[in-house]
Amino acid sequence: MKFKSGMTEKHIIVKCAADKFLPFAMAFGFYVILFGTGSSGGGFQGGTMVAAAALLLYLGYGVKTTQEAISLDVLRTNEFCGASIYILLGFAGLVLCSQFCVNFAPDLFGFGDMISAGTITFMGYAVGYKVLTGVSFLLVLMLGLLGPNSDDADDDGYVPEEEDE
Repeated sequence: MKFKSGMTEKHIIVKCAADKFLPFAMAFGFYVILFGTGSSGGGFQGGTMVAAAALLLYLGYGVKTTQEAISLDVLRTNEFCGASIYILLGFAGLVLCSQFCVNFAPDLFGFGDMISAGTITFMGYAVGYKVLTGVSFLLVLMLGLLGPNSDDADDDGYVPEEEDE
């Protein structure tokens, strides 16, 4: 189906696939973030997997729905929080052990527990949080440039009419 702006309606198969894979992508990404210190993977890999959910949302529903569902201001604020948590953990190592980003509590929990790596686990969580929000921010921002007439519109959303000569 063609719309006035020249865009076509997303096919039902693409929407159904996005609906099915979106929860799986998010759950698997969070799993990699949570258990990254005890297995392969970690914060960066898991964060990019969760951020790929924004891409799945775009593929299934388009630019407008993606921008309505994911707020750029919230992502920007949360990216700052993730970076701040990582820096605070790094400086805690500097204060307690005279080294930046040192594992200052390696025996925090027992061997084999989910947090058996001490403060390295929390640093991995902070990296995952920062990458998740940062990559999602960049994806939504870049996908917004793919919207109809995005390069012709000014800040108020006004699109000048083209003159026929």
